[in-house]
Amino acid sequence: MSKLRTLTADWGYDCPSSLVEDYMNDGLMPSICMNKGCDYSTEMEPDQDEGWCECCSTNSLSSASVLMGII
Repeated sequence: MSKLRTLTADWGYDCPSSLVEDYMNDGLMPSICMNKGCDYSTEMEPDQDEGWCECCSTNSLSSASVLMGII
């Protein structure tokens, strides 16, 4: 399963575009760790592509809007 699909399911959505659409006007966007074996997710800025992962202690979080190629 892709990281975007994992993030979408974790946040209770069926479709990634619905997830992004719901958060697009907020200051924060659901984000997921891109490291293999870590699916930690939290909210970060919509343009985040190197956010801090509290689970594996790396700068590896990317937002849903970045993963979809919107930003």
